[in-house]
Amino acid sequence: MHNRYAVILAAGQGTRMKSKLYKVLHPVCGKPMVQHVVDQVMKLNIQEIVTIIGHGAEMVQAQLGDSSKYALQDQQLGTAHAVNQAQSMLDGKAGVTIVVCGDTPLIKAETMEALFKHHEELNAKATILTARISDPTGYGRIVRNSAGLVEKIVEHKDASEDERKISEINTGTYCFDNLALFEALKNVSNDNVQGEYYLPDVIEILKMQGEVVTAFQTAEFEETLGVNDRVALAEAERIMRIRTNTAHMRNGVTIIDPANTYIETDVEIGQDTVIYPGTMIKGKTVIGSECQIGPNSEIDSCHIGDQTVIRQSVAHNSSIGAQVNIGPFAHIRPESMIHNEVKIGNFVEIKKAIFGKGSKASHLSYIGDAEVGSDVNIGCGSITVNYDGKNKYLTKIEDGVFIGCNSNLVAPVTIGKGAYVAAGSTITKDVPGEALSIARAQQVNKENYVQKLNLKK
Repeated sequence: MHNRYAVILAAGQGTRMKSKLYKVLHPVCGKPMVQHVVDQVMKLNIQEIVTIIGHGAEMVQAQLGDSSKYALQDQQLGTAHAVNQAQSMLDGKAGVTIVVCGDTPLIKAETMEALFKHHEELNAKATILTARISDPTGYGRIVRNSAGLVEKIVEHKDASEDERKISEINTGTYCFDNLALFEALKNVSNDNVQGEYYLPDVIEILKMQGEVVTAFQTAEFEETLGVNDRVALAEAERIMRIRTNTAHMRNGVTIIDPANTYIETDVEIGQDTVIYPGTMIKGKTVIGSECQIGPNSEIDSCHIGDQTVIRQSVAHNSSIGAQVNIGPFAHIRPESMIHNEVKIGNFVEIKKAIFGKGSKASHLSYIGDAEVGSDVNIGCGSITVNYDGKNKYLTKIEDGVFIGCNSNLVAPVTIGKGAYVAAGSTITKDVPGEALSIARAQQVNKENYVQKLNLKK
């Protein structure tokens, strides 16, 4: 097998996006377009990846990190000029280089691998990734000879009537013999209306030298879609969402309404889990088997155990155990750790808290900056009062505690093991284990008070 290299074109600003965010950083299913491309390239046996950066260079580098080397294109003078910026890193190296655009987030590793193999098997100097579409208007046409090799690429505006009938188009992804590529780039001219150096001109140069130029046709035009505006971005999102949901369903996940379920590409879901409509699952979320998620839930970067139910709720950056029941209308905020068999009910907010096994907060509570032991019952309307206006403090509720309804636990405070807090109490001091704490005014009944009040009117 030849050495393999990759050049990813990510220097353009993307003026048609009409955005402050650089084009290749626009997300598709939660991940920047260029990251999708790099992730797929990294699945191949690539010795070196070079990303061509320009507009938003620092932001692109921050996104991709050390997964790639970088070459700066100060001026955007065309695709050939962009590739040529990698010369100092790749020139003189024997092997095959794939050139792929950073705004093609749908391209698959399997397709690029097939392109490489086709190129290597035919011992070609250049291979064009092509596709067939029903309406090729605006695309460059692939003109083949009787042997099936590429005769030329004809742009739509330059094509004859017969050539415009050709439905095989140039997708803008190529494999090149690396040595031949950088030698040919020296001869690319900018003698055209735009005054730019175009990569397809390398094809013509290699043809004139009598080299073998071939094409490999992908079965799916959709994966070659280049995103240049918000309309194409939405289309890429739709296609990626269908692809992602389909993969989960084939792996044993039930998605009740795939068209109305949004799952990002790094999410993992176990078999026999059911996802209900209106649910968004984002980030690096991992969901176990036999769970029920949704309807209308948002899960972001959480780890969720088996047989857990989350209904109409939000959970972010937290660990949620097995056989947990959350919702409806609960909010699990970041850095929470909910152990197995916990119940978090309607209108309960958990923030940076640990919930021990079997504990319950079933209604209308706020539990923030807290350590809750196992088998604790937190009554309706209870609050950990964690903030004094400047600092936040910890509440500790040990195993087996019962917190009565409408209680305020003013942190820092510890409720000892097995203790009871009477309903309506405001607790400001530690409660010993197995004690009953009552912190409320004594009830006073004033008989006939209403009659006296009415006499005054």
